[in-house]
This record gives sequence, structure tokens and C-alpha cells, in this order.
Amino acid sequence: MHFPTSLQDIDFVTIVAAAAVILNIIGYLMKTMIPLRMVAMVTNCLFITWSGLAAVYPTLVLNLILLPINALRFYQMKRLIRQVNEATDSDLSLDWLKPFTAKRHFDAGTTLFHKGDPASELHFIMSGRFRVVERGIDIGAGGIIGELGLLEPGKTRTATIECIESGETLAISYDHVMQLYFQNPTFGFYFLQLSTARLFHTIGTLEAENAALRAANARLGSTPSA
Repeated sequence: MHFPTSLQDIDFVTIVAAAAVILNIIGYLMKTMIPLRMVAMVTNCLFITWSGLAAVYPTLVLNLILLPINALRFYQMKRLIRQVNEATDSDLSLDWLKPFTAKRHFDAGTTLFHKGDPASELHFIMSGRFRVVERGIDIGAGGIIGELGLLEPGKTRTATIECIESGETLAISYDHVMQLYFQNPTFGFYFLQLSTARLFHTIGTLEAENAALRAANARLGSTPSA
């Protein structure tokens, strides 16, 4: 292989090789995956061009293999981002979840579980109405109950749930939830949104109760003694 010793020796093939090497180094320094894959694909194309013109066939074969791999990974990451965006803008259809669930029927007055009980599954409410006893919140069709037990470090129920209007749920085990969370980004992001929304609602309720107590204490403190 001939290395250039002066400006006159620099030709198109040398420029392509230099650009490929520089982009390859830049790719190794990058931290975000999508730009990295884009740089990697351009680098592969440059190395393919250079190795083809310079008849360096091992490098040519290597980059002919790496180019479609980088393109596939780039497509997969773009699809993942699109699915996450779709999850933020639309409701989750339960049709594809049904094979992983078991139908449960509850009569009015039934307690599904008590606070502190071991937690192993969550429920998608198909019909009826259920109450979170400690918070006085009613959840109807389309809601989910029992999801916070999955996030609780001890895997225990964080509240007592009672059925106040007969209905049916689709129960799914936490094992299946974890599998679906990693396999389906739409479900994973939906579950994350649902859990954080429930936590923020609980925090908001507690803050409102604390504010009411502080206001009540302030009124008592300002009441003149007889």
C-alpha cells in the first residue's frame, strides 16, 4: 500500500480513507445511539468505497456485513421511539393482552385484597366499580388496580380494594407484566405512565390534606381564648 508523502500524492482514494478513519474515531466517541448508528453507516459506506478502489478485500467484506447490521439497529431504535410516542398519545388496547390474563368475577362487597397482603398480580377492570378504601377513590371500567404492588420493594399491597359494584377484571401476573414490559415498549411506557400518575395523585391528595390541616391549626391558633 502506498502512503502519500506530499500533497501531490493525495488522491480521491486517500481522501475517502482518511474520512472513513476520522468518522470511525468519532463514532467511538459518541454516546447517543441513533447518531452513532448514522455515523457508523456513513463510515461503512466510505470504507466500502475505499476498500473497493484499493482492492483491500477483507475490509470490503467486513463493512459489507456491518452496513446492514447498523441499518437494522438504526431501524429498530427508530421504531422503538415511534412506539413510545404512540403510547403517550393513545390508549392501550387490551386485545393482545388477553392471552396473558385470567378473567375474574367479583360480587359487590367482596374485598380483592387488603393493604399489606402479598402482591403477585394486577387487574384490568372490564366492568363494575372498585374502591381504594384508604383513599376513598372509585375506579371503574378501563382502570387498573394492583399495579403499585409491583413497584413496592416488598411486593405487598399498598391499599385495600373493595368491589362496590359487581364486575369482572382481567388479572395478569407480575411475571407476565415484567416480560411484556421489556418486550413491548408501548405496554412498558403505558404502565410507567399509569404508575406515576397514580403516585402523583396520591402525593397531591396528601399535600391537600396537609394544607387543610395546617389551615385548620392556623385558625385554631388565631381564635381568641375566652
